[in-house]
Amino acid sequence: MAPAKIVIIGGGFAGVECARYLERRVRPDEAFVQLVSPDAGLLYLPLLPQVASGTLNPRSISVSLRRILRRTEVVPGMAVGVDHETRRVVVRRSTGRETALEYDHLVLAPGSITRVLDVPGLQEHGFGMKTLPEAMYLRDHVLRQLDVAALRGGLDEDRERLNFVTIGAGYAGTETAAVLNKVCHAAAKRFFPETERGMVRWHLVTHGDRIMPELGERLGAEAKRILAERGIELISGASAAEVTANGVKLTNGRFIPSRTVLWTAGVTPSPLAGHLGAETDKGRIIAQADLSVPGLPGVWAMGDSAAVPDVADGGDKVCAPTAQHAMRQGKHMARNLLATLRGGQPEPYRHPDLGMVVDLGGRDALARPLGIGLRGIPAQFVARSYHLMALRTVVARARVAFDWTVHGLSGDDFLRIGYGDYKTHTIGGFEQSGCYLQADEVPRTLKELGDPQ
Repeated sequence: MAPAKIVIIGGGFAGVECARYLERRVRPDEAFVQLVSPDAGLLYLPLLPQVASGTLNPRSISVSLRRILRRTEVVPGMAVGVDHETRRVVVRRSTGRETALEYDHLVLAPGSITRVLDVPGLQEHGFGMKTLPEAMYLRDHVLRQLDVAALRGGLDEDRERLNFVTIGAGYAGTETAAVLNKVCHAAAKRFFPETERGMVRWHLVTHGDRIMPELGERLGAEAKRILAERGIELISGASAAEVTANGVKLTNGRFIPSRTVLWTAGVTPSPLAGHLGAETDKGRIIAQADLSVPGLPGVWAMGDSAAVPDVADGGDKVCAPTAQHAMRQGKHMARNLLATLRGGQPEPYRHPDLGMVVDLGGRDALARPLGIGLRGIPAQFVARSYHLMALRTVVARARVAFDWTVHGLSGDDFLRIGYGDYKTHTIGGFEQSGCYLQADEVPRTLKELGDPQ
């Protein structure tokens, strides 16, 4: 018999763990595995805020898929459609060309994308924190606001540049606001006059009255205390009503002048479930405890895009869309696929929640391993140990550990690459070779500028 064709959609934690496990245990005559991913690397999302703050190098938290997957065929592109009747997946390459992949088993692990609500101006003026380019661009943008404000222009313009607003107080929003606030105040202390340092303000806006509710009430209150000590204003019971180039209007009627509005108010699953006709729960594909999709033979779902029953917790709960569940579901999915290929029975997924970790920068951290609340240095040790263990390669662990060590010894740096300064992606655009004045234009320009002040 020909080897079974297994197509995995998604190069995140779940998809990669599934492919890695299959590589080690499946025989070439049993199955041929393809993994479809629009990105060439496995991004470790929990450390993305530390890239935005400059604590970690971007390459430290992204591992090449071809480096960790040796026998799996990595298909660069985005899965944009599925037809289960013909058992084919439509993949759109980066060139725009589309191709079709046949499958015997389809594993859906496309992850999630930022949930963008119908807020006027959000698409045009908001920033996200879901991808590596977004984190790097946000860092450059924030530092640029500080650079321009240091020139001390108009008071209203400086206030817009030095006010930063984060909408959404989940892990991504809270951690990003905390670490970037630390960088901003360190930069202002070094470069701004004392009278202008107080203009640097970060605002954290949340619908409820708690931040990161998964931490529990006590650690949530501790997080609020740490943010307040750093000067971050927590605005409860509100969200964005309108975003403009010069500020954000909140649903409570307040207007905050700002040129930096970070949107982290939730995520939404991939829309591929609609192509299959599968039942969904808040956009997530409803899967059975063994990760199979009811009514669709050969289709499996896991990770952020799947609503998998939380057998360990019991009741009607489903597994939270976290990295720890995604990685463990990936391995369990591979075991169930092997069992199916070899005539066995798939087993239900069961994994107790190990807790959460939050790194707020510096010595401030919170952790809840196995239900035990920690804060400060002990929490920082647990958080960073967990992240190092969760990284997929020894090289990635070494890079992250090295970056943390260097940052701990040298402190924050304020280097800006300048991603947002270039209008085109050409040689002339990046190198700004067309910006120079002609020789005969220099005297006229100097005359227009007048005498030096």
